[in-house]
Amino acid sequence: MQFKVPQFLDIEDKIFGPFTFRQFIYLAGGAGLCFVLYKLLGLILAAVPILFIGGLAGALTFYRPNNKPFINMLESGFKYFTQSKLYIWEKKRELNADQRAAAKKPMTEMAPRTEAELTGGKLRDLAWSLDVLDLSKQKES
Repeated sequence: MQFKVPQFLDIEDKIFGPFTFRQFIYLAGGAGLCFVLYKLLGLILAAVPILFIGGLAGALTFYRPNNKPFINMLESGFKYFTQSKLYIWEKKRELNADQRAAAKKPMTEMAPRTEAELTGGKLRDLAWSLDVLDLSKQKES
């Protein structure tokens, strides 16, 4: 028996025209608050708060940074500013004259190569000898 598996679960349904329920609540709440401010304070005194609230309602409705709702960004910012923070630092050590001179030298001068290059065959032989040594130690134990 076959069952239909629901798909696109993360897409919200459009309920009020082109808006989802959440978008409609953001717009209606912002418009209602702007109307209340207009009636209480008048147009001149309420102009700045109305622009702020209208911009916030518009951002909550339409702005999606990194394809995520804007409310997630507001929540993260609120948590950042309200929670305690842990600062960790490491005290830097004072270097003496010899250590400062060694730090300024290029790597080639600090560690010159005295041995021949390690080729694939030599590396394989070395790995095999290490494996054999490990096996012999395990048998003795």
